[in-house]
Amino acid sequence: MKVLIADDEFNVRDVIRHLGQWEANGVTQLLEASNGDDARHIIETAQPELIFTDIKMPGMNGIELIEWLNTISYPGKVVMITGYDDYAFMRKAIQNNSFDYLLKPIEEESFNATLERAANAWKEEQQNLLFTEDAKRLRLNQVITAACQGEPAELELAAPFLPEAETYEVTLLSFYQMHQPDAHLHDLADHLLEGRLGYAFKLQHQHNSGLVITVPGEWLAAEEWLFHHLDIPVRLVSGKIKSLDDLPLLFPKLQKEMEEQNFRSIQRLDELEASRRMQDIISYVDHYYMEDITLENLANRFFFSREHISRKFKQETGMPLSKYLTRLKTEQAKYWLRETDESIYSISSMLGYQDEKYFSKLFKKVVGVTPFEYRNSERQE
Repeated sequence: MKVLIADDEFNVRDVIRHLGQWEANGVTQLLEASNGDDARHIIETAQPELIFTDIKMPGMNGIELIEWLNTISYPGKVVMITGYDDYAFMRKAIQNNSFDYLLKPIEEESFNATLERAANAWKEEQQNLLFTEDAKRLRLNQVITAACQGEPAELELAAPFLPEAETYEVTLLSFYQMHQPDAHLHDLADHLLEGRLGYAFKLQHQHNSGLVITVPGEWLAAEEWLFHHLDIPVRLVSGKIKSLDDLPLLFPKLQKEMEEQNFRSIQRLDELEASRRMQDIISYVDHYYMEDITLENLANRFFFSREHISRKFKQETGMPLSKYLTRLKTEQAKYWLRETDESIYSISSMLGYQDEKYFSKLFKKVVGVTPFEYRNSERQE
């Protein structure tokens, strides 16, 4: 526990430093500030749990300091110190959630009694917070488990723990039978939540299983974390959903794949690196699809063989590179046809097609109508 002493008088800080029964109350570090501005900087960087602050200080005074603390929902305890027995000051302190106040000159007995009460109050709140967090986590696990089993589930409770995305990757993990995955899933959930990558859930009806939901392209981060933090076998199968409402449909399929042993294990680091490079290739294609992209130049840029890129690209995207590029170009063409007055020839040239007829033929094959027909139909609506 860290304590900040903020007072413009060195003698007062020195007295407090020597009077306090710090170790007995779990205090491991004492911080000092000679004015309110320094105190604010220390609070932002060191985040002390307890603050003892004078009211009259240069720059930001004690009242202004606790008003600022109130705006940032400071979770610690603040004790005001003043040489003025002024009710107006005390009223202001109480309004801004000050824990207590002490009058100067500071007496050892009253100071340590206040220190003990403030430290105990903070510790008790932390215990209650942990209990609340554990209860919240358990409730989330119950909600996802119910959804996986096709039962009514309050999925809106889980939604805030997942970043907004058009689709999600869902991975069912099966841990070695003799190991309990709870602690691992707990830590993985915190890791994913912190990075806004997704969340991990413990399935309540299967003691050795967990479900990880991540935004597209981020499963590798979860898998790398598992590789570094686990020394037990983990099997996994994956699928995709558009929303949590699709879990009841996907989960039985994942279960069946696991039962039929159509799973894989956590990849080795070299495999993880290879997978990450494939994600980089897909990202590169997504950004530069209007340039001349071939298997040859991708192989030169990313140090894979053309055959490897061709095979893995289809595995990752579900379609060959040529078809993937056509789809991206077609979507861009549709946008320009709807939103601009560019000629069809101009659009085909910007997309890298020198032959307008060839472009129109490809467009019709994908969309079902020619570019001219598509533009007319969109503008009539």
